[in-house]
Amino acid sequence: MKKTFLKYGIAICSIITLASCDKQLNQTNPNSQTSASFWKTQNDALAGTNACYQTFIEDGGYMRFAPILLNVQGDDIKSNSPWTAISNVGRFQLGTADNSGYGWTFDEFYQGISRCNQVIANVPGISMDNTLKNRLVGEAYFLRGLYYFHLVDMFGSVPLPTTTAKILPQSTVTEGWAQVKADFKAAIPLLPITYANPDKGRATKGAAMAYLGKAYLFNGNFDSASVQFKSVIDLNVYSLMPNYADNFGENNENNAESVFEIQFSLTAGGTDLQWQGVPSSTWGFYSARAITFGAPNFGWTDVQPTATALAEYRQEKTKDGKIDPRCLATIFYNDTVDTHLANTPMYQTTFQAAYASSPAYMGDTYCKKYENWQGSKPNEYDWKSGINERLMRYSDVMLMYAECQNELGNAAECAKYIQLVRNRANLPDRQAEFAGYSKTQIRDQIGHERLLEFCLEGHRFDDIRRWGWLNDATKLAWLKSRDPEFGSYLPGRELLPIPQTEIDNNPGYKQNGTY
Repeated sequence: MKKTFLKYGIAICSIITLASCDKQLNQTNPNSQTSASFWKTQNDALAGTNACYQTFIEDGGYMRFAPILLNVQGDDIKSNSPWTAISNVGRFQLGTADNSGYGWTFDEFYQGISRCNQVIANVPGISMDNTLKNRLVGEAYFLRGLYYFHLVDMFGSVPLPTTTAKILPQSTVTEGWAQVKADFKAAIPLLPITYANPDKGRATKGAAMAYLGKAYLFNGNFDSASVQFKSVIDLNVYSLMPNYADNFGENNENNAESVFEIQFSLTAGGTDLQWQGVPSSTWGFYSARAITFGAPNFGWTDVQPTATALAEYRQEKTKDGKIDPRCLATIFYNDTVDTHLANTPMYQTTFQAAYASSPAYMGDTYCKKYENWQGSKPNEYDWKSGINERLMRYSDVMLMYAECQNELGNAAECAKYIQLVRNRANLPDRQAEFAGYSKTQIRDQIGHERLLEFCLEGHRFDDIRRWGWLNDATKLAWLKSRDPEFGSYLPGRELLPIPQTEIDNNPGYKQNGTY
């Protein structure tokens, strides 16, 4: 059984969301439940915590737009979408007149924060099993920390509500990261290391430690980041899946490599897609990523890997002279040269047969990761995918730990963990070579290794920005040569715009960069 706990979030989601809205009438409907009347029992606590996860699977969350925003700005991804809410992300040309997409993400992450705040405020006062109580509060701290992580990372200076107060100042980025770290620290002692079914997919101690380490890393605190990543490693509950591709389909979800993933399902909930607004019991728990990222004639092709990404995979052959297997799990392309195969399976046909009469399609690159190309579906036009989104994999912990070791001067330890990740891809053993590299050389190598491991997983632009490449004329020129979309980058647009409604409704709020 997989990811059933989310089934119980919809009804209470509606209650919590409505309860947090501004009052439009002075009268109280005696038949309507409010936050004040709701938080009474253990079941209320559980339902309220389940609601905190709901934001992930709404349109502005990981159902569609969070993966778009996190992926499209990297040099490994391009967008020729006719919808500017998608294509202008990668071109650094989002405007404030229309907040479609990025504004939904902003709003829905705050919706999730509001739900978490209510759990943190109300669950401690409920008479219930203390172990469960602590765990639920820990889950709320973790989820609030993760929502804030995304908001601070993508939008910069944002308000930081930790109560139900409605008017708040705009924080500094430093204050935002401090709140992120505080929430993950609060979550760690309250969360279990693992869960049994049907609770797999909930926040764990390892997930909180990994994200705390990531927050430290994003702020250049390599000592503290290293401690957290090593603590995750020392839990001895995570390992790399032998088959890299097992991390991106509906089979083998919540596996040994998964530190935290978003739970989608084709069977839970109702039958409608979960767009924006007050959740409904008719909403299913589908992902729309597959159709949005899908190849021509199988999906909308709003997002594609770049030719640069394909070229990066071709830089180094495996020990037996083949293309990196991670490429074949990530990108659809005319790969007969690389794999010596006559045909490339693609849904109920092959890549070569699908595009035999379309030379332009035959010569392009398309998303394979997180697509339903291996099953019985003929295409993605039903809009419904049940593939979980893996937000944090153990290989990410390993490579972030390696990065910390390089910055701390521990070249041998750094090289060891880089090679451990490479081993799964059957790449040559270069551990001794890497151990002799300078810090700068290792930084470049880690940049290469992370692109190969995490293409289409929303990490590349975060890496580019935190490494300072946008402020380095040489690196920026290199990025422009790899991805023409960087040609329209302007300083200050490494952050997304804050929705104009927030600026208009909150005197003193300042817009990001040059928007």
